[in-house]
Amino acid sequence: MTSPQPHPPVTPQRLLDRLDDIGRRLARTPGALALLGLGSVGTDRHRLDEHSDLDFFVVVEDGAEPRFLEQLDWLEGAAPLAFSFANTADGRKALFEDGVYAEYAVFTVAALRSAAYPPARVVWRRPDAPEGLEVPARPLPRDGGDVAHQVSEALTNLLVGLHRDLRGERLAATRLVQVHAVDRVLRLAELAAEERGERGARQDAFAAERGVERAYPSLPLAAMVPGYDRNGPAARAVLDHVARHHREHVDPALRRAVEGLVAAVEEREAADAARATRSS
Repeated sequence: MTSPQPHPPVTPQRLLDRLDDIGRRLARTPGALALLGLGSVGTDRHRLDEHSDLDFFVVVEDGAEPRFLEQLDWLEGAAPLAFSFANTADGRKALFEDGVYAEYAVFTVAALRSAAYPPARVVWRRPDAPEGLEVPARPLPRDGGDVAHQVSEALTNLLVGLHRDLRGERLAATRLVQVHAVDRVLRLAELAAEERGERGARQDAFAAERGVERAYPSLPLAAMVPGYDRNGPAARAVLDHVARHHREHVDPALRRAVEGLVAAVEEREAADAARATRSS
């Protein structure tokens, strides 16, 4: 059995070149109108590094969507594919043989105009294609709710999550305590940044967790996300952080309820650790 051959490292320039190659292939493919780069290969190229992938939209003539979703000659013409699958009705994920990874969607002009997406970069456009495709017609959805709303969401996530932990539903608890409640903490950090006039801090409009280590380095993320068997300390870290920064929005009765559950979960975790030590 032969071992897989290593491929050259993915570099920012190779990613940009690949996208340009895809644009050239589309230019020779009937039905294609434009290629739009998104994210780090779009308008945020300052973020492009060796861990980036290709995110793009292919804009096509009316009725041409199936041809570009089902026949991948225009994509394989840029470089051989190792894997591809349809992950949505209008999009695919693909891995090239040389390690470049791509996620893309295919839209008609009308469908693109009805979609919400961040500002894009025109990589290629057919001369008769409409101008301004890179500018979204619809605003991106925002995570609704003011500071008081986010605080209450975070603490009720803790409340329900800790009850599930005590019931033995550890995974469900971990998601509520270390994912959903932490998402509310990230939104609170965004709201604070917006109040300071620091708009546009979010790296990815659809994923609040992207780039938070750089955007909010003071967040105690390691304490709030310590792992599957540490929901007690995780909940305590989230509660302490929220209470310290947003005390005026923390309901005292809700805080007491969460504190009592944290103590119960930490007691159970300590007992589990003691049993594991005795049995080892």
